[in-house]
Amino acid sequence: MPKNASKQVRAITDMEADFAQWYTDVCLKAELCDYAGVRGSMIMRPYGYAIWENVQAWLDRRFKELGHANVYMPLLIPESLLQKEKDHVEGFAPEVAWVTHGGGERLTERLCVRPTSETLFCDHYANIIQSYRDLPKLYNQWCSVVRWEKTTRPFLRTLEFLWQEGHTAHATAGEAEDETVRMLDVYAEFFERVLAIPVVKGVKTDREKFAGAERTYTIESLMHDGKALQSGTSHNFGDGFARAFGIQYSDRNNELRYVHQTSWGMTTRVIGAIIMVHGDNSGLVLPPEIAPHQVVIVPVAAHKPGVLEAAEELRARLKSAGIRAFADDSDRSPGWKFAEHEMRGVPLRVEIGPRDLETGQCVAVRRDTGDKNVIALDGVESYVKGALAGIQENLYQKALARRESSTKTAADMDELIRAADLPGFVKSMWCGGEDCEAAVKERAGLSSRCVPFEQERLGDTCVCCGKPADKMIYWGKAY
Repeated sequence: MPKNASKQVRAITDMEADFAQWYTDVCLKAELCDYAGVRGSMIMRPYGYAIWENVQAWLDRRFKELGHANVYMPLLIPESLLQKEKDHVEGFAPEVAWVTHGGGERLTERLCVRPTSETLFCDHYANIIQSYRDLPKLYNQWCSVVRWEKTTRPFLRTLEFLWQEGHTAHATAGEAEDETVRMLDVYAEFFERVLAIPVVKGVKTDREKFAGAERTYTIESLMHDGKALQSGTSHNFGDGFARAFGIQYSDRNNELRYVHQTSWGMTTRVIGAIIMVHGDNSGLVLPPEIAPHQVVIVPVAAHKPGVLEAAEELRARLKSAGIRAFADDSDRSPGWKFAEHEMRGVPLRVEIGPRDLETGQCVAVRRDTGDKNVIALDGVESYVKGALAGIQENLYQKALARRESSTKTAADMDELIRAADLPGFVKSMWCGGEDCEAAVKERAGLSSRCVPFEQERLGDTCVCCGKPADKMIYWGKAY
């Protein structure tokens, strides 16, 4: 950070001293969000929403490439409709917000403010699916949902949050399974390629799976403080919802069959993941692929002839090269601007002043490493593209190295309990029993994160009961 910059930009709590307060400081002082009048709600400010728009743009494009279409379902769900799938409603009951009055009159039937939209999609599918020719249905919805959480934190857990929820219907169990795994792969690709966050892909235990699902697949990422974050989920519903809602179709032999369904979603908590994986004590560190501004151009001695014009010309050149750049021509001092844009995580800063104009050069500073380079203005587009690619890769490799160094193994419960005192994932063998899973939660304070697709043989016995085990599982403390 530049000299005296800490006096020019509001201080951020040291993450090693108080990680939770550091996180809140970054959210507020980088102007990602603000608190709203309702407990547990937040206002997404333009900079935070711009990150979400980039998330939307990438995912929406990918979904459509795979044949999905966007729809929109109502905000309110009749209680009778919600009750059609018993396991589902029981899973969400503690988090449901209810509308009981309309226009001053008590409603004859309570309306649920959607915590998720499975029942609405099922009701719709029951009306529009009659034949095998109507399948598959590949729908996605961008919307907000409400879950009445007891403990909240900006982006990670709020009463209302933004997300996308995909809901698909298929003729066979195999097609539904293929879709479930395919969409999990999309999420993993997005996290690793765009957000520069490594993930562990796997299946949730029955204890942790989505209410009403046959199987829930997940991507799990590790935050800077060693806690896990469930970052995206994809659910195979089998034909359970179809049977509850009567979603049938006539197959090619004119026999009635139940459809098989999937659901998958990713939320604004991805912004929390970006903050907690890449951020540092100066604030945000944004991967170039997701940053609203990939480059900030700061004029130095802006009052001197030609400096502001040169900054604007440079911005226009970078924009023409497909780079998201802006020139900060405000009347703040250069030092203040350096610190401000560092706190806001802009990947690359370019400084240009009178001396640079004389020599045909500018100065580029990387947010991830602080490296400063003098570059020729003639080749600035090429340099910037290379630097942004280098920043993206460096952030991923740093996050991967941190995850690997924070992943431990345990052969028995004593080792698991000791490992639980340290930040990070713990891997062990597991017999698959829910009793053992509950015991790990009670004795070690760790929840199961997933049974990973990529299995390792760490031993032959369960970490809890000592019985034969053939599954390797990830445990962790989670947000």
